[in-house]
Amino acid sequence: MNFNSSKYISPFSESLLPPNDQSPDWNNKADNAWQLTAATLVGLQTVPGLIILYGSMVKKKWAVNSAFMGLYAFSAVLVCWVLWAHQMAFGNKLLPFVGKPNFAMNQKFLLSKASTQYYLPMADFVFYQFAFAAITLVLLAGSLLGRINFFAWMLFVPMWLTFSYTIGAFTIWGNGFLEGKIIDYAGGFVIHLSSGVAGFTAAYWVGPRTSDDRKNFPPNNIIHMLGGAGFLWMGWTGFNGGAPFQVGEITSIAIFNTHLCTATSILVWISLDMIVYKKGSLIGSVQGMMTGLVCITPGAGLVDPWAAILMGALSGSIPWYTMMVLHKRVPFFQNVDDTLGVFHTHAVAGFLGGILSGVFAKPKLLRMLYGPITSYGPGLFYSYFDENMGLGIRQILYQLLGAIFITIWNVVITSLICIILSHIVDLRMKEEDLEVGDDAIHGEEAYVLWGDGESMILPLRLHKSTSTILSISHQRHSIPINKIDE
Repeated sequence: MNFNSSKYISPFSESLLPPNDQSPDWNNKADNAWQLTAATLVGLQTVPGLIILYGSMVKKKWAVNSAFMGLYAFSAVLVCWVLWAHQMAFGNKLLPFVGKPNFAMNQKFLLSKASTQYYLPMADFVFYQFAFAAITLVLLAGSLLGRINFFAWMLFVPMWLTFSYTIGAFTIWGNGFLEGKIIDYAGGFVIHLSSGVAGFTAAYWVGPRTSDDRKNFPPNNIIHMLGGAGFLWMGWTGFNGGAPFQVGEITSIAIFNTHLCTATSILVWISLDMIVYKKGSLIGSVQGMMTGLVCITPGAGLVDPWAAILMGALSGSIPWYTMMVLHKRVPFFQNVDDTLGVFHTHAVAGFLGGILSGVFAKPKLLRMLYGPITSYGPGLFYSYFDENMGLGIRQILYQLLGAIFITIWNVVITSLICIILSHIVDLRMKEEDLEVGDDAIHGEEAYVLWGDGESMILPLRLHKSTSTILSISHQRHSIPINKIDE
């Protein structure tokens, strides 16, 4: 059926969907419905996505603790977000890098129009941004699994949210001194670079896992791990698709680019594993998935699909090299125990995506998202063809400035938080608890393999198979390998 959309008037527009007390004339029902869906998808990335991923990707004795850290952070961030943090990130300016702390719970505030640009209630905006803040803390937690004191984590979450995340969000997205300068479509710097750098920094202060855990740390359930990864990948439809806060062309291209870049990154990561190690790794493919999702995030709605493929190729190769090669050779990486390699999958991939977004951001897409008069861009690639290389170079310099600010701020603030907490509570679990794991910390275990806590004596005829069982636990995994592992 062919028709001119500009002349077509839906019979639903006036007869069945008129403005009313619940939906004023400024409320776009389609935008509102999509934003609530997108926010829910981002929430599902954390609960259950990262909770299942972390609980399955770690050694059996850390499954409960790792999952519990994510559940706690998700809950604590929401309460802190509406009490003071949202306004610090998106409210009235207090300083050039932070807003004034205030409540985000008033009915008049939550049910008002989100902004002159968005046609939906402020409640949508607050909840969506909460989901972003929550997943950042849980991503950070991936660097600390297997040894951080849970009491210290309970204090760390609100402190880091307040003094680190809100500053990055306000500076780049809110009304800070870098707003309107840094291209960060959905959080390559604000979320991923900050979580990667902060996680690595906190891991330094907390200290490494036990020697035994660093030598032998197999995932307790690879299939469940893949299920958690699936929630993360599919949930990214809301992560990048919700960033424009409206249903439009930018939303569509952002979702398309997200999945295209991610698939490319996985294939490149697997190919490198096959070339170097002669076998593919499912865990490696999950790491490649993660780097692809992270890399495309700062430019998802602002680049063409061909650029998304190129970004996927780079996100599947450069973080692979830093994780699988450079990590073994550089003492800087060896001295810090980053449990799940969050530095590589988020800091490296986030930085890479931020720079590439400054290269490939398309002027037309920038104008569509930010308006006809925008201070962003153009991308360096397009500035060459427009014979205006100066603007492209300026944008790259801004991207570097944003990366430097986020990195330095997170190193300093995360270090200060850890030092302060170390005077209040032990950052690290007791050594005897580290040996036992979940049962000692929470009085719970993820799996009961031989009945209700009963031990099972292996018959003699099974004795020879134990060597096979042990060999499985020592197989290669695509997670940072320390010299202590070799």
